[in-house]
Amino acid sequence: MKDWHRFVAGALLLSLAGCEVRGDLSGPDRKDPQLVAPVPVIPPPAPPPVALPPSGAPDSFAPLAQASDEAVVFVRTVSSQRRGFGRVLAQGSGSGFVFDPAGKILTNYHVVQGAHAIEVEFSDDRTFLAEVVGADPHTDVAVISIKASGLVALPLGDSDAVRVGDWVLAIGNPFGLSHTVSAGIISARGRTGQDVKLEDPRAYYNFLQTDASINPGNSGGPLIDLSGRVVGMNTAINPEANSIGFAIPVNMLRELLPRLLSEGVVRRAAIGVHVDAVDRQLQQELGLPDRRGALIRAVQPDGPAGEGGLLPGDVVVEFDGRAIATPEDLRWRASLSRIGTPVVLVVLRAGKRLPLTVKPAAMSGN
Repeated sequence: MKDWHRFVAGALLLSLAGCEVRGDLSGPDRKDPQLVAPVPVIPPPAPPPVALPPSGAPDSFAPLAQASDEAVVFVRTVSSQRRGFGRVLAQGSGSGFVFDPAGKILTNYHVVQGAHAIEVEFSDDRTFLAEVVGADPHTDVAVISIKASGLVALPLGDSDAVRVGDWVLAIGNPFGLSHTVSAGIISARGRTGQDVKLEDPRAYYNFLQTDASINPGNSGGPLIDLSGRVVGMNTAINPEANSIGFAIPVNMLRELLPRLLSEGVVRRAAIGVHVDAVDRQLQQELGLPDRRGALIRAVQPDGPAGEGGLLPGDVVVEFDGRAIATPEDLRWRASLSRIGTPVVLVVLRAGKRLPLTVKPAAMSGN
């Protein structure tokens, strides 16, 4: 902590002479993170799974919590904010977890957004200054790096394999209470922007819902299954409810990591459509077997979808070989497709499956 205090007092206060220092957590200025070259990710081994009695419920989460907590960090930040005609220094905090023993840590973008200085603290009181390697505001994901090696790291699991009702642990630093562990279950899957009211209209929502206790300060911490693998990153809560928290599925993190580590950003693509969910009435009108898929409401005539032959009323059920169950699935798949590389979409039209080829274009505002 001494190094952190000297860094903040020396580097920040001198560079922001005349600023007032406050513990204000609201509205940090938006600034692009500093990007540095990544290092290869070395997958860590999973901790031994929790031994379960015949009932299927663990006698104690203590062994799992102890093994996992070594890889969880307390993230502290300092940022500069405008106040009237001057500026103040605002302090913030959150959580993160090591996923690469060479010093790479995952956290939420909103935890480090606009930060001039970042410090991480481990459960054994070791502290390191960190810098941002890559960030993606539209998924609220960031990778930060510290100068360390041989760290205990958490292995990434498979969020598609978790079931509603499965046990999970959340580890983080709610309200500054460092390395707090809470237990619960997966309460639901596939929560979207209709369920989680956050501020970014361009964000990509596909949250796991859990009743493990999550509070401000838990953001960026891991949601762990009984095998010690990360299945999600705790990100949001419903402040009007008890024990309704949301975590970014780890499979979404897996798809972002290669781009964040190699480029520092996610350059997204688009196909030029407006989509909607398939409701029961439409299912009956079109004679669809189920409500899976993304209904095309409108097509940009000169966009990739228009040039590829998509029409309003088509229901997209596959994108590049992957099943599409919801409009959010299509937005996500299209956004991560390679710009200018042809992909095959399968649509339902007049009761038949029709393959169409489109070339995704760069998304505006990338």
